[in-house]
Amino acid sequence: MGYGQYSQQAHDALLDGRSGAAPEAVFRQTACHPLMDPKGVKLRESRDSAEHPQSLAIAFALDVTGSMGGIPRQLALSTLPKFMRVLADCAVQDPQVLFCAVGDATSDRAPLQVGQFESTAELMDQWLTWSYLEAGGGGTGMESYELALYFLALHTEMDCLEKRKKRGYLFMTGDELPYPSLSRHVVESVIGDRLDGDLKVQEIVAELQRHFVPFFLVPDQARRVRCERAWRDLLGDHVLCLDEPEDVCFAAAGAIALCERLVPDLGALGTKLATAGATREQVKRTLRALLPLTARAVQTGAAPGAPSLLKRLFKRT
Repeated sequence: MGYGQYSQQAHDALLDGRSGAAPEAVFRQTACHPLMDPKGVKLRESRDSAEHPQSLAIAFALDVTGSMGGIPRQLALSTLPKFMRVLADCAVQDPQVLFCAVGDATSDRAPLQVGQFESTAELMDQWLTWSYLEAGGGGTGMESYELALYFLALHTEMDCLEKRKKRGYLFMTGDELPYPSLSRHVVESVIGDRLDGDLKVQEIVAELQRHFVPFFLVPDQARRVRCERAWRDLLGDHVLCLDEPEDVCFAAAGAIALCERLVPDLGALGTKLATAGATREQVKRTLRALLPLTARAVQTGAAPGAPSLLKRLFKRT
């Protein structure tokens, strides 16, 4: 996927057309959309084309349990065009964006929903708004983030990685812990893969990092205390603790700009964010959240290491 040209004007017009609309008029799904059901999906692909010779895969894995559903609503009603504007102003070439929705496999009807990598405003918006905002969750203090990480690690192929040894980017939003292990029964039930055994979340993250530069975005400081430590143990400085949920898009775009070294410093990034529509307070908050990324060099190429462990552990049906 990923064909067609992105138009900022078309994206702005699309959102202008739903100005004042209630969120339930935009997100109409009352169950998982059939085309977002991951069961039996072999691959989601981000590919080069004549229109996009330097495609860059970007995945958003959005927690849609409880109050976390506010973030996809903000994306669809106001902030996604601003994310794309920052990327354009920073000269990110040929971004292709995928949306998936994350719930809880122990309790939800739709614990994982997965769209396609897309380049046009209309198709990005389509997959985003086809997401079923179930607002569930199991009440355990954990959600099935590791299930989404598994799918993205094992069921995506990206020309940025295969042709240029450049990993894609993953931005996962959430306010809970991952489950410590992923049950092989859950994988078979939701995705269809048959595993020889359960997988530790650390194994899944290690495999994911071969394909993506992953970030976990905590929406505000109040929710930071219950999940930051566990995610830092998994992802280090790639845990971004925000002050407001509305800053997700600016933080994600800023992380890409810094990792790709498309801005010389945070001051220059702040100018790009302001040009894209961030208020002065949003700029300050976003730069504060991104400060850990400036403390050391960020590796953006293909992750080194031994041959894939997970690909030796499962059989696709």
